[in-house]
Amino acid sequence: MANERLRAAMLENGLTALTLAADLGVDIKTVERWVNGRMPYRRYRYAVSSRLGVDEGYLWPDALTKDQVTAASASEVIAVYPHRSEVPRDAWRRLFESADEEIGVLVYAGLFLAEDAGLHRIIRKKAKAGARVRFLVGDQRDQHIAERGEQEGVGDAMAAKIRNALVLYNPLRDVEGIEFRMHRTVLYNSIYRADDQLLVNSHVYGASASHAPVWHLRKVAGGEFVSVYLESFERVWDTAVPLSEN
Repeated sequence: MANERLRAAMLENGLTALTLAADLGVDIKTVERWVNGRMPYRRYRYAVSSRLGVDEGYLWPDALTKDQVTAASASEVIAVYPHRSEVPRDAWRRLFESADEEIGVLVYAGLFLAEDAGLHRIIRKKAKAGARVRFLVGDQRDQHIAERGEQEGVGDAMAAKIRNALVLYNPLRDVEGIEFRMHRTVLYNSIYRADDQLLVNSHVYGASASHAPVWHLRKVAGGEFVSVYLESFERVWDTAVPLSEN
């Protein structure tokens, strides 16, 4: 049976069997056999999924056992911090400096990031070098913001944090390649992305984000931990509104 997911992913990336074969250093007939349903060896599955920007498990759902997926997902965890306040400042710098293609930030306010001029310089530099940079901030008028403020015991301060952060983000909004959107979603986690690495700030009822845990994750072939958060980011981005239109 033909692998329609592989065929579609190739089309979406503007690749033919010939161009993909050239990229991977294999014969065109080999790629044609993959499209027609033959499963590649593991190293080629990884190479193809990386080239197409999709998960190996999406292209070949039956390639890995559940135990293999679980083991690969566990390997995606680099570090766990009990509180965001305990993440070394250097870890944030290294995260964004590691990005070549993509930086993504999903927050309500992200005031600590908005206040850090050093991180702004890194993000601006990456955008000018060609990386895509996307910020998702909360809509201060949204009911979810008011509810989060009540849950954390800070009342209207949550909306005020967003207003302050937007002022501090202004210099970044003028940089080509940096996009800002406002979202109205329940924020279960704040996500900070640099290519295939993430810092995920899990949110806890009744506690501020700075007191909640942070996971440092990095994508591993066959793992699904990172993909869950990347897909969530994209869903929020798709429903958000460009900041200039608010």
